[in-house]
Amino acid sequence: MQWLNNYRKKVTTVEAAVRAIKSGDNVYIHPGCAVPEILVKAMVARGHELSDVKVHHILTVGESGYVTEEMQGHFRHNALFIGHNVRSAVNKGLADATHIHLHEVASLFLRKIIPVDVALVHLSPPDEHGFCSFGVGVDMTKAACEMAKVIVAQVNPQMPRVLGDCFIHINKIHHVVEVDTPIKELPQVGEVTDEKEAEVYRAIGAHIADLIEDESTLQMGIGSIPDAVLSFLGNKRDLGIHTEMFSDGVIPLIERGVITNEKKTLHPGKMVASFVLGERPIFDFINNNPVVEFHPNHYVNDPFIVAQNRKMVAINSALQVDITGQVCADSIGPRLYSGFGGQVDFIRGASRSAGGKPIIALSSIVKNDTISRIVPHLPVGAGVTTGRADVHYVVTEYGVASLFRKTVRARVNELIHIAPPIYRDELRAYARKQNYI
Repeated sequence: MQWLNNYRKKVTTVEAAVRAIKSGDNVYIHPGCAVPEILVKAMVARGHELSDVKVHHILTVGESGYVTEEMQGHFRHNALFIGHNVRSAVNKGLADATHIHLHEVASLFLRKIIPVDVALVHLSPPDEHGFCSFGVGVDMTKAACEMAKVIVAQVNPQMPRVLGDCFIHINKIHHVVEVDTPIKELPQVGEVTDEKEAEVYRAIGAHIADLIEDESTLQMGIGSIPDAVLSFLGNKRDLGIHTEMFSDGVIPLIERGVITNEKKTLHPGKMVASFVLGERPIFDFINNNPVVEFHPNHYVNDPFIVAQNRKMVAINSALQVDITGQVCADSIGPRLYSGFGGQVDFIRGASRSAGGKPIIALSSIVKNDTISRIVPHLPVGAGVTTGRADVHYVVTEYGVASLFRKTVRARVNELIHIAPPIYRDELRAYARKQNYI
């Protein structure tokens, strides 16, 4: 096996491998739970030898030493989706952010808008044909590797071998660092212990479940609201999954035969995603599982592709919604919080699906019942993630507002109806002042 001899020649130490990074380079880091932590730490460890290295990725799990004040001038991070580990740096001006729809991120690399000098990736060991899997996340990493001048791979037997358009041959890799360490995990929200809060999520989950028909295909992320929705789907039949990511919560519904993927109109019989965020059970579930197919985000999130799923239901969250239907999901006022991600990709895809339902879901109130998330207008500086014309359904614990093709007057009344009761008079007064109602 010629590839095996080639592989062995490429195995080196982590210190030697990261010497491929030169001053002025653009470095891509495999994101999410696939973050190649050992390579990243080694890169940062030699940071004082480097200058003006640009580091690009979406959300990663774990440390991000390249965004510290000490590393200024050595590294400059560009967040393609802002995670918790770089959020403070972005808002202090120590790192940059590019707001872009998730399905378009790969185009930054493919069109050389961001040239990739070095890609740091985390892979499964090669199979008998010399192919490594991108494991828990193919996302936009495959596209970055297709354009990278140098690929440095952290190869790990604990990385799942995931099927689909999710492989890279060892001949395309320049340096290999062999490790045997646990994959980074993102702990799940867990059971909500506050009964009042739990009741809110149950109500939201029940309202959304009422909108989901048998044979629907679902997109949802992780967190209390998706978990609540999943808990109400036990009596549904032949559901499918086409989503940018999923987590542990889908496993019980697959085992019970609720999620079968058999009635999907695109990739029937397959769960289609780009990455997972979660813990070891979901990593074990996707390992060599023929029901799971990972494809790059520029395919999975493409609204044209999403729309080919009949009865596509897209469930996305928000930080605030104003009374005309503008959705803010990526900032708190002018403070940048996350990014566009795949929200608009799937909202627009579901809206073009036959029988599709795009849904924005959020609890109506936060901060010990002191702040309504249905607001008269978005705060100064707040970003509009999803515009009025794209919003179909908004769900809170108080019900479902159906907005699509409605007048402003009708939209305002629908949204006030699902706002916290103690804020409804205030919202109506503002709406009358603006002559909305």
